[in-house]
Amino acid sequence: MRKGILSTAAVGVLLAGGLTACGDDTGTDTSAPTPKIGVILPDSASSDRWETADRRFLEEAFEAANVDHVIQNAQGDKAQFQTIADQMITDGVTVLMIVNLDSGTGKAVLDKAKQQGVSTIDYDRLTLGGSAEYYVSFDNEAVGTLQGEGLVKCLTDAGVQNPTIATLNGSQTDNNATLFKAGYDGVLDPLYESGEYTKGPDQWVPDWDNTQAATIFEQMLTQTGGEIDGVLAANDGLGNAAISVLKRNQLNGQVPVTGQDATPQGLQNILAGDQCMTVYKAIKAEAQAAADLAIGLANGERKETSQTVVDTETNREVPAVLLAPQAIYQDNVKDVVDDGYVTAEELCVDEYATLCAEAGIS
Repeated sequence: MRKGILSTAAVGVLLAGGLTACGDDTGTDTSAPTPKIGVILPDSASSDRWETADRRFLEEAFEAANVDHVIQNAQGDKAQFQTIADQMITDGVTVLMIVNLDSGTGKAVLDKAKQQGVSTIDYDRLTLGGSAEYYVSFDNEAVGTLQGEGLVKCLTDAGVQNPTIATLNGSQTDNNATLFKAGYDGVLDPLYESGEYTKGPDQWVPDWDNTQAATIFEQMLTQTGGEIDGVLAANDGLGNAAISVLKRNQLNGQVPVTGQDATPQGLQNILAGDQCMTVYKAIKAEAQAAADLAIGLANGERKETSQTVVDTETNREVPAVLLAPQAIYQDNVKDVVDDGYVTAEELCVDEYATLCAEAGIS
């Protein structure tokens, strides 16, 4: 078994219709607590998605179900994460959904919630050693595989021979970052071993911090004497950090860079030719699946999922919903707009208007 989690069922999109109730213990007990769902998001600096997509889609799902809810963002502060959780529990949430900042902090919060009789869900990131009743995310190793394959495709299309690859991994405290790395290393390691590719600098970026990523990549470029032919960046923020350094060295557009999250900035970089690809994760489907489970728990229903993942610290099988990611290149950026994740208005501004028109986006 690889590091991280291991799916025990075929990966695919499991939408609300694929969830079935296996019990309802609400009965007619009028003393049951009023259903209320609390969600803690991790930050807004590492990726735009948490505030622009996840919050929006979760709120829409909860409001459609007319369920009381509160969503807060810890802004990367572990102490604040715990404070928010404590306050939510005190205020009477009956279900707590978290995106952990690290497994240690997440475990402390989940365990305290469990002790207080609050149901829990890990959203997007699995808390290793934790006690969440469900885990909802994407097949994160598959995300990394798409990134590795994407970089190979872009280098092949450009005719680059024996490229030297620099790697900007996400935060080492994020289990997803470990899974992404397992995916793209699975693609690139055989190429390093065969001598077709040369393995360059490979570093983790603390807390997915884009400013630190730019500093790290600048050091990589100096270390290799500017001889970097491709950049495996674990998300669009890290990719943009590398692109900013490449621009200062007049190398942007010459060195393929990967990404993830299909942010407006990442998509603009792809349209401009500065970024090779990104990975689109249909956050609306992820949020809806998580909301369906949370609403079920809030109403006393424990729904079944067709998948599980294994927590590698405890070997506990966690009921899971794992959705399928999609690779996005210049020729299918329109897919992200058509899906409603990014609007043409926010993407096609200023100099990107012409590029959008060329890509069939209006």
